[in-house]
Order: sequence, then structure tokens, then C-alpha cells
Amino acid sequence: MIAPFSDRVASLHLVRKASQILQVNIGRLCNLACHHCHVEAGPKRTENMTEATVSRVIDLLKTSKNITTVDLTGGAPELNPHFKNLVITARALGKKVIDRCNLTVLYEPGQEETMHFLKHNQVHIVASLPCYSKENVEKQRGRGVFDKSIEAILSLNALGYGQIGSGFILDLVYNPTGPFLPPAQQKLESDYKKELKELFNIEFNQLYTITNMPIKRFLKDLEKSGRLDSYMELLANSFNPTAAKGIMCRDLVSIAWNGEVFDCDFNQMLELPLSRGKTTVWDLASFDELENENITFANHCYACTAGAGSSCGGSIE
Repeated sequence: MIAPFSDRVASLHLVRKASQILQVNIGRLCNLACHHCHVEAGPKRTENMTEATVSRVIDLLKTSKNITTVDLTGGAPELNPHFKNLVITARALGKKVIDRCNLTVLYEPGQEETMHFLKHNQVHIVASLPCYSKENVEKQRGRGVFDKSIEAILSLNALGYGQIGSGFILDLVYNPTGPFLPPAQQKLESDYKKELKELFNIEFNQLYTITNMPIKRFLKDLEKSGRLDSYMELLANSFNPTAAKGIMCRDLVSIAWNGEVFDCDFNQMLELPLSRGKTTVWDLASFDELENENITFANHCYACTAGAGSSCGGSIE
């Protein structure tokens, strides 16, 4: 029997710190429908942040003195019609902007200039490439995805992304292909750099290893294969209190496409509200007011504290 996660971390007194990262899930529309996707994004999803909600997020960004980074995710964030406005405004406010890009979206109709737009605005690209093996990538993400991803990275390299000293940051993301923990991030990054350089002459800055979250599509796959219990036991048995102290929900605030506010993107997908209850961007005067509030925990949080830990910035330790 797995102990409730909230009991496991009770002695650590984990509360929200000053919110430094504003993560905006700008929509669930995506050109892909990946098996591991905790958002259950896809081409048929219609949820997309409106102009009014984007404007409210920008207003709060102006009043929140501690936010340094705007992290845009989805779905494919580039498919939201207000994506560019949010990027331009955040950069004008002096914020670092991250685009969590699936790479293949850059070849969708209407996205012909997106690479140049990202470079012009010095957007930090965090790109999904769950393996340097074509077979493993397409098993997880679909046929044809690997070749398009490699082509996109090469095009970004040609623009200076991933090149040492260029200032244009291109990081890659690894997700396990099954119910197991990712390997050591530093070692896997070295392997990625070696293989991608030798095979395709590809350059990138860092690799993030992210543990698969037992929710939504991945949860359904675990249940279908009868591996949910063993995976949850693996996560719980691998609990790392040091990693727990660095969990991303302590200094990150997550905004849904409809303006609702959550501790993290995973809680957002499970509709687990803040400790204060259901909250929207219209209920806040500043994201700074969330400091010192309790965090809403559940057993899926074990994925963020297993082994070396897992966050949107890769392993914690």
C-alpha cells in the first residue's frame, strides 16, 4: 500500500515560494497526439486561450515583480493565434520566454516564419525528442515524426540555435518510452550529443530528462497493460526527499487555456485547484500573492520526486 504523498512530505514543510516561473498552457490543440501526452493534446482539440485571457495574463505579468520567466506550453503553443503577441509582450517586459516546441509543428501551414520569429525574439526553445532512435521516437509519437524533428533541429542549428556562444538556446527533452525512470541526465545528455552529432551533425545545449506522469494518456496505457500498480510502487519506492525540496510547484504558477490557476501543469490536467480553492487570473491582483500558500498534492506527485527528481527543467538533483 502506497502512503499518501502528502504524508510523505509533511515533515518537509513544502509551501509555495515566490513565483518566478509563469507557465502558460495556451491551448490543447496540437498537430500530434503522442501516447505519453499528459495533456491529451491533439489535432481535434478545440481548447485555445482567447485574446481576453492572454491580455489578462499580460496584465498580471506586469504586476508580478518576481516572475522572471514565461514558459509557453500546450498542445503546440505556436498554434494559438495569440502566441506571438504573448511572446513579444513578455520579451518587451524583460522576461525570458520559453517555447515548448514539438518541432514538427514548424512545418504546419502558417508556421513558415515561426523559426525566424523565435530567433528574432531570442526565445529559448525546449524541444521534444524522446530518443535519438527513430524507432523509439515513432513508437511514442507517430510515423514520420522523427525525420521531421531532425530536419527542424538542423534548420534551427543553421539559424544559430544550439551553437555554443550564439545566445540562442535549444534544449531537448527525453521521456522514457515505458514505465521506468529516466537514466542519469548528465550521462544521457552525453550520449545524445555524441549520437546526434555523429548521425546528423546536430548541436544542442542541454538535455532534460522528465519522468512520465501517471495521468491521462500514459495512465490509460498503464491501466490497459496492467502495469499501473508496479509503476506507482516504483515511483513511491524511489522517493527522494532532497528532490522533493526542489519540486517545481514551489516557484512556478500554471495557467490553463481558460484562465484557471494551478500549482503545476499536472494538477491543471487533473483539475486539482490551489489550496485556496478554484482560482482564475481574474481573481488575482498579482501572482506574488500566492507566496507561502500550501501546495495541492496527490500521489501523481511521486513522479516529480522519484530518483533524481523531475521538473520542466529536467532532473532536480
